[in-house]
Amino acid sequence: MLLIAIVGCAEKQIDRRGYDIQIIETDAKPGSSAPHLATDVDDLVVLSWLEPHDASTSLRYSTFERDEWATSSVVATGSNWFVNWADFPSVTPISRTRWSAHWLVRQPAGGFAYDVEIARSIDAGVTWSESEKPHHDGTPSEHGFVSLASYQDELIAVWLDGREMVEGQHGSDETTAGGMTLRSASVAMGKPFQNSQLVDDLVCDCCQTDIAIADSGPILVYRDRNRDEIRDIYVSRLLDGRWETGRSIFQDTWQIGGCPVNGPAIAAYNGAVVIAWYTEANSTPLVRMIRSDDDGRSFGSPVMIDANSPVGRVDIDFLDGGDAVVSWMGKNDRDEGALLWRVISNTGRLGPLRTVTRMSTRRNAGFPQMSRVGDGLLFAWTDTSRDASTIRTARVLFHHRN
Repeated sequence: MLLIAIVGCAEKQIDRRGYDIQIIETDAKPGSSAPHLATDVDDLVVLSWLEPHDASTSLRYSTFERDEWATSSVVATGSNWFVNWADFPSVTPISRTRWSAHWLVRQPAGGFAYDVEIARSIDAGVTWSESEKPHHDGTPSEHGFVSLASYQDELIAVWLDGREMVEGQHGSDETTAGGMTLRSASVAMGKPFQNSQLVDDLVCDCCQTDIAIADSGPILVYRDRNRDEIRDIYVSRLLDGRWETGRSIFQDTWQIGGCPVNGPAIAAYNGAVVIAWYTEANSTPLVRMIRSDDDGRSFGSPVMIDANSPVGRVDIDFLDGGDAVVSWMGKNDRDEGALLWRVISNTGRLGPLRTVTRMSTRRNAGFPQMSRVGDGLLFAWTDTSRDASTIRTARVLFHHRN
């Protein structure tokens, strides 16, 4: 694993930005995986990951303070967890003191039958409540790919739910009536989950969901699926307590007979919403971004982020001033697997392609994370270059921004 810092004068002249990039060490132990980054409204960044201990697995977290990661703490530990490269837990700061965390627990049926467990904290992760499920169907099916967000003093949970795929519900053939569904529920502090809703009755089986809080409320992004096996990116907004019918942001018309395991990412800022995603329509791998300047009501034309055979696994955020930044896995200028990023101005102008690090693009490398911190960026990824995986993070510090 080689960290690549691109700070040459020539590139500074191209985009008129200068920056430094530096590794920030964590105390994650060998064997750790599945990093997740989350930032609250006050720019507190929380890094979480999974760490093995003999026959059990722990969900740990650390906060980014004074330019370094604090000593990590444990949220929960279990010997029956579902640990997967694409469906990973999270620790999400809702406010400075109110946090939420989720992880996945295997059902006795085994296989891909597992449940979502969500715990809450009122003291910034020092102590945690007993975990609870946001779903109550009790079926031996998949429940995962969770997104958490806070809105109007409630925690909103969104997840993929396989209850309709269980034989005896609507049949085991998911191309008929019983496919993967997208569902949500909400909960106020000290109360059980309520307001359970079906967001979409047929979605892609194992692509990540994502949620952002726009000025008008929560907006959810996911990979849809129709009866013709078209799996394009859809959004739904929460309006007056109900999720609107999902709608396409752009017609890639990607027809694929199985899940690509490559979900979209979303961010919102001052009335703008941006979404990044991977597509392979017409057998052409692409990473794209699209922008809305009316809080997600409508979207413009997509911007091509990478057409050089990218892998995808995208993330997205805003910089101060309204420019967007996208990260993804692809190829660097030496045709090596790498974690890449680039800035896209609020007018759609592409900044130069940047490299955070060379890295494997295999499944065990998971899904890299990116989050804004101050006037810079934090990246986290699973380093698989040694015998045991571990968590790496890096920070981009901009010298100046025009």
